[in-house]
Amino acid sequence: MHVLIVTDQHPESLGGVQVAIRLQRQHLERRGHRVTIAAPALHRPGYAPAEADREAYVDLPSRPITRDREYGITWPGRRSDRALAEALAQRPPVDLVHVQGDFWGAMIGLRAARGIGAARGRGGAARGFATARERGAALPIVHTMHNHVDEGTRAVTPLAPIVFLGLRAWRGLVLGRPRGVVARAAHGAWRYLAELAAEATAVTAPSQHFAHELERHGVADEVLVTRGGVDDAAIDEVRATPRSPRDRPRFVWLGRMSHEKRVLEFIDAVAESGIDADVVLHGAGLLLPRVRERIARHGLTDRVAVAGPVPYRDALAAMRDADALVQTSMGFETQGLTPFEAAALGTPTVFCDHDIADDVAASVEWRVADESVAALARTLRVAAEQLAAGLVESGERGEGLRVPEPEGRRFLQSAQTARMIDVYERALRGVPRR
Repeated sequence: MHVLIVTDQHPESLGGVQVAIRLQRQHLERRGHRVTIAAPALHRPGYAPAEADREAYVDLPSRPITRDREYGITWPGRRSDRALAEALAQRPPVDLVHVQGDFWGAMIGLRAARGIGAARGRGGAARGFATARERGAALPIVHTMHNHVDEGTRAVTPLAPIVFLGLRAWRGLVLGRPRGVVARAAHGAWRYLAELAAEATAVTAPSQHFAHELERHGVADEVLVTRGGVDDAAIDEVRATPRSPRDRPRFVWLGRMSHEKRVLEFIDAVAESGIDADVVLHGAGLLLPRVRERIARHGLTDRVAVAGPVPYRDALAAMRDADALVQTSMGFETQGLTPFEAAALGTPTVFCDHDIADDVAASVEWRVADESVAALARTLRVAAEQLAAGLVESGERGEGLRVPEPEGRRFLQSAQTARMIDVYERALRGVPRR
């Protein structure tokens, strides 16, 4: 089959969703399917797509929306329709549209599914577009909801209810009335998502806890779980690499440096904890200057290092080499891929978000009691003490407390891709949501 994936951000930009999409493409292609990924063009200085990606990526007209030019926006409308239609004209006919976005990517994907389906329904070219508002059967749509729009918006602005009204108005301007039933129980951000989901044959989420949230708030009656996986080959390669020797525990933090990720609270907790450990932060974002300033203010430069953004392989290696990953966001992540990657590599996690901890369900873990800096500091002390004792017990091997390999293999991409193909086949058969 030929799957068109449409998403909010370029697959080569930083982020767990982007990693999941890249891996999904690789494993679908290994099973003989074709994947095209449409997203806003990436404006990162010096970026050039690898030769193997040129045929798979469709770079839509976009503008950067962050100072580091890592993220962009494409306005959904006739211009993006034309760009996508022209690119698809050079490829085999699309069988199914997989929307993996919650904002402009979702609207562009729904317009594409409508436009291609309507063109074929009236006998048009198999690869052409009709207008997005032309009536007719759309292509089958699988919609994966990655973004906790309600929690994420409320975390950054007190004007969240106005933002939700704006999103609904934008959706209506771009797509018109929802083509499907929208539950009356859905309100605010959840109603916006429900209006997007109304057109999907199947709605999925990357974790059980977020699937329950979507169902509970009326976004869809049934939300299937399709987790983002971790690359089998990369995990096997990195696991085979010996870990570096150390005489004290090493913690690692990975992610976008933004308020909802609580990176500044993490630095404060490291200072309050007084742990005898090395801490390395990987990632970038708007808070990066404040992160460096906070580390210096606390006098932590001898213990806390900022590695910045790193390639995916290097991020995996950093998690493998660490004694523990620290996951600091709360109530924001819809999956939180890094703890799954860490577990696949044998590295346990200090969890602030208990929902993510429940999804990972690893035999070695630490859970922070509440969202306070003091609670995180206490848990870091406990983890550091246990990890230090484990390093002493493991002696020259330097392994310490690790997640057993059979547990970690549950999260490999090969298993997750098989699940996704089942969802695709269900959508192609036209099996509706309950």
